[in-house]
Parts: sequence; C-alpha cells; structure tokens
Amino acid sequence: MEDTNKSVRKRRLPVVAVLAAVLLLTTGGSGGGGMSSPPAEAAEPVRFKAVSAAVKNRADGTEKGDKTKALPEDAGGAEPLPSPLPETEAVEDTYFDAAVFLGDSRTEGLSLYSGLKTGHFYTSVGATVESVFSKKDFKTESGEKVPLLEAVAAQDCDKVYIMLGINELGWSKTKTYHDQYAKLIDQVREDHPEAKIILQSIPPVSAKQEAKKTYVNNGRIADYNEVIKTLAEEKGCYFLDVAACLTGGDGLLPKDLNFDGIHLNPAGCKVWLEYLRTHSLEDDAIAAARKAG
Repeated sequence: MEDTNKSVRKRRLPVVAVLAAVLLLTTGGSGGGGMSSPPAEAAEPVRFKAVSAAVKNRADGTEKGDKTKALPEDAGGAEPLPSPLPETEAVEDTYFDAAVFLGDSRTEGLSLYSGLKTGHFYTSVGATVESVFSKKDFKTESGEKVPLLEAVAAQDCDKVYIMLGINELGWSKTKTYHDQYAKLIDQVREDHPEAKIILQSIPPVSAKQEAKKTYVNNGRIADYNEVIKTLAEEKGCYFLDVAACLTGGDGLLPKDLNFDGIHLNPAGCKVWLEYLRTHSLEDDAIAAARKAG
C-alpha cells in the first residue's frame, strides 16, 4: 500500500546498478563503523504532521526533565512477553499497513528486495542508534532534511520494527550501545505510546566477511544480540529473532542469501519477510507462549 501523504514510497533499482554498488562500505555513526547498501533512487518525500518543538530539540537523544518511562501495559501484566516471539500463523501483508520499519542499509534492502508492498520505511545507510537522533538524512516533502526519529515521530503507526546495530559493532563498549538504544526506545514510546515496539536481532555475516578478521564479525554480533534481548526485557518490547532464519548450520549467513557477506540479496530479504509474516503479534500462539513463560 502506498500513501503519498504519510509514507515513503518504495525505491527500486535496476539489478545491474545494484550489483555494481553493493560492495561499498562507508563510515557511519560516532565511533562506529558504518556499512553501505546498494544505492537507491531518491525516495519520494513524506508529508509530515505537525512536529512538536520537543521532537526537534532532542538532537543528543535526551531531553530536560523527568525521563522516567512507564512501561506499556504488556510489560506490567502478570504474564511476561514471549521472548523471542514464537512462530504463528502467517499473516497477510495488510498486517504491515500501519507498521514502521526503522533501520540502516539492511532494512533498506528489505524495502527494496523483499516484495513487501506496504508499510513505512525509515532508513539510512550507516544509521546507528545515535545518528537517528541527529543526522539529518531524511528528506521531507518541502525538501528539508530531518533526522530519522523526527520523521518517525510524524508517522501514524501501530507497530515499530527496529533493526540497528551492524554499524555500531566497532564501538568500544556494548554498554554505550545499550544505553543509547534505550534512549531510542524511550523516544519511540513517547512519540507513539500505543504502538507495539519490536526489536529485531542482527543477522550474522558470511564466511567471507568473517575471514576478513574485522570488528564486523559474528562474535561481536552475538554480543550485541544479547544486548537487544536484554533491552526488550527491560523496556517491555517484543524481541524478534530475525537472525535465526538467516543463520546456516555453520552459524554463518549463507552465501546464497547475501550480496557481499553483509547485505541481504533478494532471496535473503524474502526469507526475512516470511519470518516477519510467521512471527506476528496476532495469534493464539502469543498468549500460549506468555502463559508458558
């Protein structure tokens, strides 16, 4: 579904142009390594609702005053949220009509190659849990560039899927990642108190990437995924283990699911989408898992 008043139009690239560009790596975030993805044509800008001054003044990810956040009703109930989300009956793609997908180049790939025709994608190559507050790389209808979180704040939604972390693997402390991601969750919840927040685990990299012996490796990814799971518990969010569907028997990203060892190709993005369809929030399996937990 495309809504030119509220959503970002999906971007498409000729296959030749994509394959020529996917091997680039960029530097993104502060203190972290940024990853690049196949370049996309400029997205058509979104038409914004009125954005409060508080949203525009939070470039550092903090605001003055009491930042204590009440957990959602799900988190405060007698039954805990299932972690990770269990398999459910597959939903139709209309389930994602009012969903926001916030992420970096990997989420951009989901938009480009999965075949999903609905949802609202807010992505940036090299995006981090820090840069989404301050880096002005999302273009509005007026031509103004704003941070991703400001754009998300203006979008009506019922679910927010977040995948961020591949560009932060070079950060010296996982605690820095934890604390900044916590601020991001707090801000999304403040902007969309009724929306369900789903934290997605970071998919692995391939054997080719592992052989490079850089900080972008599966050991580091596993550490960050533990942080994400912990944050989901602390903040009353859902934890969706996307990495599970993109990990081969050897613990690596299969070569037939990626372009360059890091970014998912169309086949990989379709696997990801199918996992989203079969791990929804609208099934009796959710209630059963909560009771079992």
